[in-house]
Amino acid sequence: MKIVHTLSELIAARAELQGSVGLVPTMGALHNGHLSLLQQSTAQNDHTIVSIFVNPTQFLPGEDLDKYPRKPEADIKICELAGVDVLFMPRPEEMYATIEPTIHAPSSKAYILEGLARPGHFDGVLRVVLKLFNLTKPTRAYFGKKDAQQLYLIQNMITCLFLDITIVPCEIIREDDGLALSSRNAYLNPEERREALKLCESLKCATYLVMKGERDISVIQAAMLQALKPLHVEYAVILNRDFDTIPSLHVGHSIILVCAKVGTTRLIDNLWI
Repeated sequence: MKIVHTLSELIAARAELQGSVGLVPTMGALHNGHLSLLQQSTAQNDHTIVSIFVNPTQFLPGEDLDKYPRKPEADIKICELAGVDVLFMPRPEEMYATIEPTIHAPSSKAYILEGLARPGHFDGVLRVVLKLFNLTKPTRAYFGKKDAQQLYLIQNMITCLFLDITIVPCEIIREDDGLALSSRNAYLNPEERREALKLCESLKCATYLVMKGERDISVIQAAMLQALKPLHVEYAVILNRDFDTIPSLHVGHSIILVCAKVGTTRLIDNLWI
C-alpha cells in the first residue's frame, strides 16, 4: 500500500493504476462501518484508493474540528489489512487554495435536517468530494447510508455535473446492541452510550408499526418520540428518498430519519423503508 500526502504523489500513484478504481472518502478514526466500505470496494474493483482527511470546510464555527477523533496509526493498519492500494492523507493546505471557487449544495435539500442545524455543512462536503473525484478519477465511490442526506446530495451532484462515476450506497453497520457505528460514539461515556440506544429503539418502534400496516406518519412519529424520551430530539421525520415531504409512508420509497443529542454528542440514524 502506498501512503501519499501531496497532490503530486497522489496523481503519480493514480497514474500507475490500471483497470477499475474504487474510492472511499473518509475522515479517519476508521471503524467496522468504514471497513465494510473498504471491503466492498476491494471486492468490486481492481484497485482501491482511500482518503483520510478531516475536512475543515464542512465544520461550522464552534463544532468539533479540533477534537474530532484522529487515529492515523490504526487507520493505516486497517487500510493495509483491507487490501487498499493507495492511502491519501493530505494536509488542508494541499486541498485548499487561499482564493478558489466554491460549490453550493441545492438549498431546498441541503438546508433541511442536517443542513438546518449545520448551515453550509453540505457545501463543504460537496466541495471536498468533488476535489477528491477529480484527483482520483474513480470508477466507483463508496458512501454509507447512515449519512443519508449526504448520500442523496452527492448522487445529485453526480447527476447534475455529468460525472462518470457510480455511487455505491453501503448499508449501515451496527454494534451487537443496534447502535449505528460512528466515529463520534467515542465521545460517549458509559451512561450516554446506553442512552444512545434510544435512537435505534425509535427505529425499531417505527419498524414494528410499519410491519403491522401503519402508514400514518404522525402515528409513527409519535411512537418514535416516545421511545426517544428524554433525549433532546432535533428531528424524527419520514420523507421519500428524494427528501421531499410525503402525505403517508410508502414502503420501498421512504426513509425514516432521526437525530438527537446524547449529552453533548449529536447522533443520527435512519431506516430505509
